[in-house]
Amino acid sequence: MTIRKQIKEIIKKAVSSYAEATEDKNFTVEIPENKEYGDYATNVALILAKKEKRGPMEVANEIRSKIDDGIFEKIDIVNGFINFYFKPEFLQNQIKEIIKENKNYGKTDIGKGKKVQVEFISSNPTGPLTVANGRGGPMGDVLANILNFVGYKIKKEFYVNNAGNQIAVLGHSILKDDQAQYKGEYIDLLADRIKEKDAYEVGQKAAEIIIDEMIKKTIDKFGIKYDEWFWESNLHKKDLSEKIIKLLKDKNLLYEQDGATWFKSSSLGDNRDRVLIKKDGLKTYLASDIAYHYNKFKERKFDKVINIWGADHHGDVPGLMAGVEAIGYKGQLEIILQQFITVIEKGKKIKMSKRLGTFIPMDDLLDAVGSDVVRFFFLMHSNDKQMDFDLDLAKEKSDKNPVYYVQYAYARINSILRKTSGHNLNVKLELLNHSAEIELIKNLIAFPEIIEEIAKDYQVHRLPAYAMKVASLFHRFYTECHVLGEKKDLEKARLALIMATKIVLENILNLMGISKPEKM
Repeated sequence: MTIRKQIKEIIKKAVSSYAEATEDKNFTVEIPENKEYGDYATNVALILAKKEKRGPMEVANEIRSKIDDGIFEKIDIVNGFINFYFKPEFLQNQIKEIIKENKNYGKTDIGKGKKVQVEFISSNPTGPLTVANGRGGPMGDVLANILNFVGYKIKKEFYVNNAGNQIAVLGHSILKDDQAQYKGEYIDLLADRIKEKDAYEVGQKAAEIIIDEMIKKTIDKFGIKYDEWFWESNLHKKDLSEKIIKLLKDKNLLYEQDGATWFKSSSLGDNRDRVLIKKDGLKTYLASDIAYHYNKFKERKFDKVINIWGADHHGDVPGLMAGVEAIGYKGQLEIILQQFITVIEKGKKIKMSKRLGTFIPMDDLLDAVGSDVVRFFFLMHSNDKQMDFDLDLAKEKSDKNPVYYVQYAYARINSILRKTSGHNLNVKLELLNHSAEIELIKNLIAFPEIIEEIAKDYQVHRLPAYAMKVASLFHRFYTECHVLGEKKDLEKARLALIMATKIVLENILNLMGISKPEKM
């Protein structure tokens, strides 16, 4: 049970006669940004005061009087908020819990074994993986890792769009005819290998080569392991799009207009209706996308699906959401949009364009700074914010570079532990009362909550931010608190704290897919 849940249970017990207050969706127990307001604070008195039409201070004092001091050194009230301050011995004893749980520290079972698919990157097989379409890679990978950590059954998937107009365009580009659009050295290399003359056939063969010999190798270098590479052409072999058309027709969700077949998506929350079959009889991308999600939900029985798309697909979201609702799976699809990325070198933007052949291949970035740095930098930024990737900072081998800073904390811990003969839990943890020690412990015990929050709201950028906070507090502790050579009992206690810190950092880095250097 997380610390937050423990406090919630204490509050629920104290206000058992007002259970509706703790069931209110606005009821919170949070870590205040300002330390003056305690280790945790709750707004339960404000909620209850509103329901009871009483003063918040009166209600807060009443609740405080019913709370057993137990783990709290002090409980005070500010503007109706109840602020909790932990007893030092409670915090100190958490070190034992972290060490006991070790690699399982932070794990929960909120997923209860539900099947979740995370589909990410899924770039068109028309060229090498680029920095632009690779941004969602670390987020999808780490989100899947976290969901797995909290009890979901996870499958990671790459959807290969190998059926559609872009494949024909790829073929024309390789044939170098008047419909060519893609350019670049890779097009010339493909032209040397593929001898067919039909543009679509050429595109199909090229797509297979691009996936197998370019994109998969880059993905592997990125440290991502997919459970499934799902080819769009498989949907067509099974005529799933036709099945979807019939299903929607039976539900009276289609109509004919101007020679095309339209989906009444506006009746399901979309801002307009969408074409599923064009005048020329060809099906649109939306028809295939709905069929693909029918396959995910109906045929493969996923309880939830999370798609991570580039922001340029924002206009496609309402149509697919309506389609998923139409086939009976409302509320089971989440679509996360990744904003654009700019690579900065020496203060200047590096331009990218797949069609002009001036794109930045992900391979180049990975070769320049390594997978650890790329993953960490990509993860640092919220998906809904445009990102500047500072190439010069990424190459830094100093504490200016956040990846180096976190990994150095881990390496420093290992350096200390190598000089000792091991550790045990029979230590006097009450000796850990220096402010640097207490602050470090407070942050270590927040790890399970950080993980649970990310599993609920998908804000993966919180994890690298938390990693940097733990590293910062450890570096402060290392500077202010001497370890080796201290009095025996204090040395043992501090070594236990160091071991707990190692466990948390190790779990963070494992979830982020970032290496854990023993030495630096």
